[in-house]
Order: sequence, then C-alpha cells, then structure tokens
Amino acid sequence: GYTLPGGHIESGESIVDAVIREMKEETGLTIKDPKLCGVKQFPIEDGRYIVFLFRTDEYTGDVISSKEGEMHWVKKDDLSKFDLVNNFEELLQVMLDEKLTEFQYVVEEDEWKLILK
Repeated sequence: GYTLPGGHIESGESIVDAVIREMKEETGLTIKDPKLCGVKQFPIEDGRYIVFLFRTDEYTGDVISSKEGEMHWVKKDDLSKFDLVNNFEELLQVMLDEKLTEFQYVVEEDEWKLILK
C-alpha cells in the first residue's frame, strides 16, 4: 500500500538532519524547516520502536521516484482512492491535528490495538 517517505537515523546524525536527508533521497525534494508533529510507537521484543513524525510546506525541487518506490503528489481529498497502509488515515490525523501528539499500538490479550493521544 501507499505510505509516507521515511527512514532511519544514521549514527551521530541529528533527527532533523535525518528527515532532510531521507526526503532528498526518497523524493528528490530539498525540504526546509521540518517541524515535529507527532510520534508513532509500537512494541517490539524487549522495548518499543519509535517513529518521529515531521511535516513542512517549504521545499525546492521536483518529486522523483527512488529505489524506495514510485513517488508522486496526492491531494488529501483523493487519499481514499488509494490502497493505503493500515491506519494511514489515523496517522495523518495525528500529524495534522494540533490536539493529537501520539499514535500508539499496544498489545492486549494478543490483539494489537490503536490508541491516539
């Protein structure tokens, strides 16, 4: 399914620098002034996996596809027409709603549940 660009932080790299680098590598865009807009987390063995969510509307360049997959602009109102990854709409809600900060999966009785805070 469709998802947002993302990646991993390299050793010694700041989180913001990683966001700028990954966007350039995956989309061809040079972004400016990314702002932290939420956190996604889910349990893994002996801990948790944390994803920092950023957004910006400041960029230069043109969208290009990469080894990560085909990249193209999609209007927010057209998202329902695409086969999105599970809970994409809730993730986007956390990123855009200033009242929300956290997208969390928890496991209760062997069932994964989503909590938004």
